[in-house]
Amino acid sequence: MTDTSSQPHQTGQKSGPAPSRHLGPGRELPAPAERGRTTIADGVVEKIAGLAARDVVGVHALGSGLSRTFGAVRDRVPGGRSVARGVKAEVGEVQTALDLEIVVVYGVAIADVAHAVRENVISAVERMAGLEVVEVNIAVTDVKLPDEEEEEPEPRLQ
Repeated sequence: MTDTSSQPHQTGQKSGPAPSRHLGPGRELPAPAERGRTTIADGVVEKIAGLAARDVVGVHALGSGLSRTFGAVRDRVPGGRSVARGVKAEVGEVQTALDLEIVVVYGVAIADVAHAVRENVISAVERMAGLEVVEVNIAVTDVKLPDEEEEEPEPRLQ
C-alpha cells in the first residue's frame, strides 16, 4: 500500500493548500489536506493497469498461458473475473513499478504495441492513482494466431 498526498483539483476553488485555522495561542488546526493520509493497495493499481493495457489495439490478452488457464476457471465463478491477471505492481509511498505479461495478436508490430501499452498504463495510473510510474516492464508471452482456438471457449447452448 502507499501513502499519497496528491489532491484532486476541484473546480471553483482557489488553487494551493487551504489555510489552517487558528485555535488559540500556539494552536492551529492543520489544513484539510494535511489531516490524514490516503493509501492505495497494489491490487487497485494492478486493476487500473490491466484495464489500460487491454484497451490497446493489438493486445489479445494479459497473462502467461498458465495464468490464463487458471483465469478461465475463475471467470466462470460469479464475481471471479480478474482484470489484474498478468499484472504485478509494486507500490511505494509516491511511486509504483509495474510488470505486465501480454499476448499480442499475430501481425502487429510488437514494439509498437508494447510502446502503446506502456504509454496507456502510465497515463491511467498517474491520472487515477496520483502515483509516479517509474517503470513498466512488458513481457510478451505469446502470439494469438488467426487460426488458433480460444483457450476460454464460450459454453455452447444445447
